[in-house]
Order: sequence, then C-alpha cells, then structure tokens
Amino acid sequence: MSGSSIPPQLPPSVPPRPAPAQDGSTRYMEPAVDVGGPRTVPVTRPGVPAAQPAGPPLAGDLGNRPQSADLHPLQADPQRPTAEPRSVEVLAGAAAEAAPAPLDPPTEKPRRAAWIGWVLAVAVVAVAVAASYATFGLAPVVISTAVPLVVAEIGIVLLLLALAVTVIRRRLRLAVQRGRSQAQEEAWSRHQQFLRRLDHELKNPLTAVRAAVADLPQAPPHELQARVDVVDAQARRMGRLVTDLRKLADLETAALSLEDVDIAETVHDAAQAVGEEGAARGGGPRIRLDLPQVPWPLSHVRGDGDLLYSAVYNVISNASKYTSPGGTVEVRGREESGTVTIEVADTGIGMPQADLPAVWSELARAGNARGLPGSGLGLALVSTIVRRHGGSVRMASREGVGTRVWLSLPVAGPPVAS
Repeated sequence: MSGSSIPPQLPPSVPPRPAPAQDGSTRYMEPAVDVGGPRTVPVTRPGVPAAQPAGPPLAGDLGNRPQSADLHPLQADPQRPTAEPRSVEVLAGAAAEAAPAPLDPPTEKPRRAAWIGWVLAVAVVAVAVAASYATFGLAPVVISTAVPLVVAEIGIVLLLLALAVTVIRRRLRLAVQRGRSQAQEEAWSRHQQFLRRLDHELKNPLTAVRAAVADLPQAPPHELQARVDVVDAQARRMGRLVTDLRKLADLETAALSLEDVDIAETVHDAAQAVGEEGAARGGGPRIRLDLPQVPWPLSHVRGDGDLLYSAVYNVISNASKYTSPGGTVEVRGREESGTVTIEVADTGIGMPQADLPAVWSELARAGNARGLPGSGLGLALVSTIVRRHGGSVRMASREGVGTRVWLSLPVAGPPVAS
C-alpha cells in the first residue's frame, strides 16, 4: 500500500463538475429537478482554488469506463501455437502484483498473558493467606510453624499456582491459535477469490490479443491495421485495470484534502454529468433529484470534495448504466442525527440476492451484469472513499425490479440556514 498523498483534482476519467450558478440562486436545492440535456461543462471548479497535487492522480470512475468490446471476428488457429506478446506478459505480471496480499493474522500477546498469569498467581496466594485465618465453625485454621510442614505448605501453594498458570496460558494460547487460524483462512479465501476475479477480467482481453496475433505474418495487408487496433485496445484495457487496482490500494492510506463540502451541490453536479452523458449517447433514464430545501438544506460534510464527487458520480452512473432508456433514477437526500444520507434508487435490472454480500469487493460483479462493460471496481472505490470519510454504504436490490444504494456521511457542523 502506498502512503503517497492524494491530489485534490478530479481524476481524468470522471467528468468535471459544472460551475455553480452566478446569480446566487440555489438551483441545486430545488426538489424534483430533472437532469438531462447537453450542456457545456467547465474543466475546473470556479471559485475553489486548486490545491497543488501531492501524489499520482487517482483513478476516478473505476469500473465504469467504456470498455473495448471483445467482438473482433478474427479467431486463433488452434493448430498453431502462439506466443503471448511481451507487453501482455508485463501487464499480466503487474496485475498479479496488484492483488492484495492476505491480511496478517493477529499476533499473540505474550506480555498480556504473562501479566494475567502473575495477577492470578498473586490472587491465589492472597486467597490462601486469607483462608488460613478464616474460621470454620469455632475452630480457626492454623498454619504450622514447623519447618517441614511450612515447606510442604509452600510447595503445595506453588504447585497449585504453577498448575493454574499453566492451564490459563494454555487456554490463552489455544484461543490465540484458533483466532489466527480463522483469520488466515478468511484472508486466504479473500485472496483466492480476488485472483479468480482477476483471472476472469484478464482472460477476455488476452484471448482477443492471441486471436489478433495468430498467423500475423501470413495475414493479408488489409487486415494488419485491424489486428494492431485490437491488440492496442485490449492492452489499454488491461493497463487501465491494473492502474485502477493500484490507485484503489493507494486510496486506503493516502492523505485526504479536507474542506467543507456542500454535499447537495456535489450530488446535483454528479447527476447533471451523468444526465449529459446519457443525452450524448442518444438517450438514457430520467434522473430526478429530491433534495430538501426547507426549513434548511442539507448540512455540509467535512472531506475531500473531489473524492466525494467521484463516489456520488460512480453510484449515479451505475444506476444509469443498468437502467434502460425510459426508466427512472431518483437521487434523494436526507439528514438525521448528525448524518447526511444520499440515496440513489433505480428501476434497472437489479441483482440476485446471492451477489449482494460481495458487491463492495474489488472486481466483484453481479451474475446478470457480466455481459456489460465494466471491471467491477466502481463500488469498491465508493466504499473506500465513504469509509475514509467516516461514513458507511449499504445496498438493497431485487433482480428485475431495481436497486437502492445509501451513502451516509457525518455532517461537518450545525445545519446551514436557508
């Protein structure tokens, strides 16, 4: 994991936020705003000074970039063995390096066990001494002053202490070993699952590359450029995947550029960008905003404005991508008990219930969405960003009905008066 800080500028793959209204109006506070229609979106955020980048740019819309289709008609000759290009080997090796290593198991704390043993030993001695002066009925318990008996009594007490300490330490050691074994098994299972997903994501572009370079010296001249284009497109696809994985890993520990963020404006800007993308493609679902205006708007949150924009954009973009034209995507906001919650609901394809537990993991994709473009990193990015800001994410979905996603963030202070 890299410890480099994250620059505050928007990642190149996430559309820049539109400029705020110059007339002082609260356009983003009006409920039930229909977003859509082509607009010119400025590259920078007016009124906000750009911070100097402190590290490599973050990958933004992870998992939602348009992917090159693996539909090239060229097929490899099964009778002719082909060598994988060196560039593909390098990319595949880099992807393997990006795989998260299993988590380190919890280590035993011998000092704590030793202290517990000594405390218990002293307690046993104290109980023995107290019991020696206790009375049973009318007869007191008297410790003999004869040297042999004193030695025997001390030996018995020490033997009991040693036995108690041995039993306790053994039980503590067994408990630690069980916890360590369970943690190792869980980490190994997650690691294996990640590698299986990575293998699946790399298999299609590698197959297309092999097909493109098969019998390349004997290929007609008019096919050479098409084959080169296939190799280039698939190499770029694998490169993006590896880069996104590394950026996601960097995000776990990188420093955040904190500021007061108007989350209502952030939601409006992200929804507007997704609506413009749908209009540019020739149509998309209707996007409606429902953000509170009275008696006050949503409170600001404390965080990295560009990263929060990227998280909201990814969720709305996913909802739009998996909802057919003519469908509806609703973005709602509410504030309760010091927490601002943004809900994104759609009438899209939904997902099977069995896929919900792993939906926030890297490279995870629902079974009914694997035929659509994407790498399965978008929601992992969203989860990481929201968690780094002290918030939480949640999802509910019904296959064939739709999906609801909640992003919850702590407010930065008291509500802002309208």
